[in-house]
Amino acid sequence: MGELQSALLCLILLHSCKIAACKDEEWRSATATYSKETEDSLLNEGACGYGDLHKASYGRHGAALSSILFNKGSICGACYEIRCVDHILWCLMGSPSIVVTATDFCPPNYGLSVDYGGWCNFPREHFEMSEAAFAQIAKTKADIVPIQYRRVKCQRSGGLKFTMGGSSHFYQVLISNVGLDGEVVAVKVKGSRTGWIPMARNWGQNWHCNANLQGQPLSFEVTINGGKTLTSYNVAPANWQLGQTFEGKQF
Repeated sequence: MGELQSALLCLILLHSCKIAACKDEEWRSATATYSKETEDSLLNEGACGYGDLHKASYGRHGAALSSILFNKGSICGACYEIRCVDHILWCLMGSPSIVVTATDFCPPNYGLSVDYGGWCNFPREHFEMSEAAFAQIAKTKADIVPIQYRRVKCQRSGGLKFTMGGSSHFYQVLISNVGLDGEVVAVKVKGSRTGWIPMARNWGQNWHCNANLQGQPLSFEVTINGGKTLTSYNVAPANWQLGQTFEGKQF
């Protein structure tokens, strides 16, 4: 291949990469509602398994996603930038945006129309936010607002968090506070007396394996959707207990 052809090929590949990057950042249309603070479900529960979102570092910036976005929980931990658009009455002036983390599932209600109450019915793209987060993009007098959203990199403070769970013969770990794309796709755990053990997704961001790892310091290998893998050695000491949370490295 000649120098000219090589140069042209590089330009074509570079242009293709730029187009792909732009597509990843394109705004998409959806809708958003909010749960009142008195319900508090978005802060304390959730289909991703994070529990108290303040302890998981997400606070009031967690959001429940409709089924087409939630993708059976694989999207848990991903970050979305959201802005209210095309509604002069309800959207705040200038369409300010906010970044939220996928922390819960918004279940469908097929007894109601998608235009009146069935906001999360398939295949509708919808975000249910906390009232505090919603108030940063729209007036809370609104029942539902049109929005635009896009995936963005997650900016996290501190390292990945590993919360111990399971029993003597069933080990489980909840992984939270994940940076970059935030979406964990593979996990391995290693005790001081074992090799690397692949873990399976139990639900949300809870991962498990059938092994007795008690009494061993634990290391973790975490892979995110973008393909990057991060290894945190000896995160949990040998005397770790169920329910404890330990901090590792960050992407």
